[in-house]
Amino acid sequence: MRHRPTASQEWRQQSYNQQQQSQPMGRSQTEPIYPPAGGGAQARPGLQPQQPSYQLDSYYDQLQQHQGDQSYGYHQDNSSVYSHTALTLEKDPYYEAAPSLPPQPQFGAPNYPPSSPLSRPPPSPFAGNLPYHNQQQGHFPYGPPLSPAGPPSFYAQAREQVMKRREQAKVELVDGHLRLDLPVPRSLKQIISFQGQDMREESGKMRYTAVTDDPDDFTRQRYRLRQTHYGRQTELFICLTQYNEDEVLFCRTFTAVLKNIAHLQSRTKSKTWGADSWKKVVVCVVSDGRAKINPRTLKVLGLYGVYQDGIAKDTVDGKDVTGHLFEYTTQVVVDAKGTVSGGVCPVQVLFCLKEQNKKKLNSHRWAFNAFCPQLRPNVCVLLDVGTRPGGTSIYSLWKEFDKHSGIGGACGEITVDLGRGCGNLINPLVAAQNFEYKMSNILDKPLESVFGFISVLPGAFSAYRYKALLGAPLEAYFLGEKMHEPGNVASLADSNMYLAEDRILCFEIVCKKKEAWTLKYVKSAKASTDVPDSVPEFISQRRRWSNGSFFAALHATLHYYRVWTSGQGFFRKLWLSVIWLYNLVQLIFQAIGLSSFYLAFFFLCSAATSDSDDDPFGGVGSEVISVANSVYIATLGVTIVCALGNKPAGSKWWYMAVITCFAILFAIALYCTGFTIYLAVPHTAAGWRDISSLLDQSSFREIVISLGATYGLYILSSILHTDPWHLLTCFIQYMMFLPSYVSVLTIYSFSNLHDLAWGTKGSTTIKDLGGAQKSKGDDGKELVEVSIPTAPDDIDELWLNMRKDISTPAVVKHEKRSLDAKQADHFANIRTNTLLFYLGLNMLICIFFTSTVWTNFLASYSSASPPVNYYQVGIFWSVAVLSAIRFAGSTAYLVLRLFGF
Repeated sequence: MRHRPTASQEWRQQSYNQQQQSQPMGRSQTEPIYPPAGGGAQARPGLQPQQPSYQLDSYYDQLQQHQGDQSYGYHQDNSSVYSHTALTLEKDPYYEAAPSLPPQPQFGAPNYPPSSPLSRPPPSPFAGNLPYHNQQQGHFPYGPPLSPAGPPSFYAQAREQVMKRREQAKVELVDGHLRLDLPVPRSLKQIISFQGQDMREESGKMRYTAVTDDPDDFTRQRYRLRQTHYGRQTELFICLTQYNEDEVLFCRTFTAVLKNIAHLQSRTKSKTWGADSWKKVVVCVVSDGRAKINPRTLKVLGLYGVYQDGIAKDTVDGKDVTGHLFEYTTQVVVDAKGTVSGGVCPVQVLFCLKEQNKKKLNSHRWAFNAFCPQLRPNVCVLLDVGTRPGGTSIYSLWKEFDKHSGIGGACGEITVDLGRGCGNLINPLVAAQNFEYKMSNILDKPLESVFGFISVLPGAFSAYRYKALLGAPLEAYFLGEKMHEPGNVASLADSNMYLAEDRILCFEIVCKKKEAWTLKYVKSAKASTDVPDSVPEFISQRRRWSNGSFFAALHATLHYYRVWTSGQGFFRKLWLSVIWLYNLVQLIFQAIGLSSFYLAFFFLCSAATSDSDDDPFGGVGSEVISVANSVYIATLGVTIVCALGNKPAGSKWWYMAVITCFAILFAIALYCTGFTIYLAVPHTAAGWRDISSLLDQSSFREIVISLGATYGLYILSSILHTDPWHLLTCFIQYMMFLPSYVSVLTIYSFSNLHDLAWGTKGSTTIKDLGGAQKSKGDDGKELVEVSIPTAPDDIDELWLNMRKDISTPAVVKHEKRSLDAKQADHFANIRTNTLLFYLGLNMLICIFFTSTVWTNFLASYSSASPPVNYYQVGIFWSVAVLSAIRFAGSTAYLVLRLFGF
């Protein structure tokens, strides 16, 4: 039903008619898919636009044709036709009447004229008669309100009223697609500082496009991005992926990105950055599923101006919408409390709200296959919502690509978010992960960077040269998306391998045919991220990491020959062979890690209690170690049973008991080791003068070398990298969790090879937005009829109530855990066989090297007392050699950085 137009709507109709008579607008038939090489942006070598080829006057040339037009937001857009009343808000009566209203960075009702509906306070959400919700039937006639559980929000009530006042408007299709250019809320305009007529158009209007095609067909179906129309060259494409993260995590990441763009804007002496640098940066937010996005996060996006409610559609001419694309150049910053502040540089934002939940890999396909072919960026930065890059981290990553043309990908240092005053370190699990992250960034990443092949560039914060991604790398990367779909026919190994798809992407870039790309670690590019703070969440996360990394490493090892078919130079191929051999040894140690750790525990404790006269437990050491050994084996059995039968959340207390038990057993082993060393070292000054006799003791020598190669390496390398503080705050916690890393995580991972879930559910489809039906106009052009909010009062009322809701703390909702779908019997059977092989191999090793056959063999071939354990010697020396390689790589990285390489 059509409602009677308001006075402001009639005023807009008259204004529009006058403009149409004075300056008729038409659509150009020669609009390009990509920015032209000579029209405002220089095409990069190797990234020239493909067919079809068109010509287009630059955006600035079009702007000069209308310099005499001073009406607000007016701009002749050659790629669209405004043939309806609802989308032609060229002036705002309240905004024009009070153009000097001061910005309002803090929440508060604007001083609107008394005639404005916004001058009246919103109705109470606790009113008895709620027109927007039939409480008996639970029916929302205009779709469910995007509000948390609990009392109805101001926004939910205002939204329902606005939906009732929507008007039907006939909109001309653009290249057969529904595209709307809508004015942003009046309150947002008052905060923004418009500089020039072009910014009144760009920041005064938001564009909505209903995408009804697959992301791979985005450009082929002639969808257009605003940056393409303006003819801008994109240097940086920053992609933020999110699922259901709350507004706190989103603001944490998005605000950090805004600070990084402001830093680029401040580099006035740079050849690439400086004034108007924001035009070279596009921030893309891809949300995985409209039904899954956090309602409060969606409201924050609305406060930024990149989202408006009530305009999106489920279908267009009977075709289902696959993605809702919102484009806007924002000039504000919003915090998690709803405070909106201006005074920041403009930022070009694409917000793609996927209709269905299809996981993170599909979100990256929207970014790389839908948007990047039009933007043609030089460098693509990937960020997970919840990760906060440092104020200059994105520039530091980009600078490496600018300095070295052969770099295909780079990553920074991922650190654990320690909270205010390092308060998160109170949780020992967080402290253990902080130590693990630190040592990986100090030892592993620098070593791999020296060889030019980093096994994984973390998806939470990494960057790629777009040219290096084109072709085989992206094709192999997105192959995993089909493997995760229901009814996939891929092997279990391949399916698990693509749980770590970023490792596959790194391998494909280095092995790309006829090209010689390298991967690099940039220590100065830091980013902090949240880590699991509970045992069930931690085990579930590491299950995917462990299985994905194991099978990805196995894939890289088996396909090592592809390095020799790449475009790498001959000596570089030899150099890469070294790191591949190192990774092979690491893979073997990962396979036998369970037995090796147990044997180390057994040998150390047995050696310490072999002499009853020097017993660390006062003469009962043999009995204590016997009990401890039995407890160790029993704990492994409990871990296996829990891993096969229950999810971590369902066996929380069992897992906590297992982790505690392993920590106590490891403490006993460390105590026995320390006591053995204490007895072996001289207790007088004279004894230290004859140090050679001490080193002649094989057992003492092997223990000291092994411990020094591990823990001494941690200390020395941390000091060299001037980052030793984690040794003081997190070392003990890491040591207590170390046996659980080896035992609990690996057993659970291999016990659940059949589980290919990412922690999210499958696709969810809801139809609550309405559709747009196609029709023919009087002139024969294709039109669609849509219902959208048109009155400036309505648009502004929604925005103000969004801010009102965000300023109110969210109601914590505790949801019950739901059961996962059963996995295929075939995968479960393979899971069982793999687990039995893994456990059987390690058990055979343990049985053999603890049997009397082995001990008698050692006694017959060794004259020392006690006899030399050759297996133990081999393990200890292998650890020492691997540690030496890690230390050498870390030191080489520092030297190369010192000389500017």
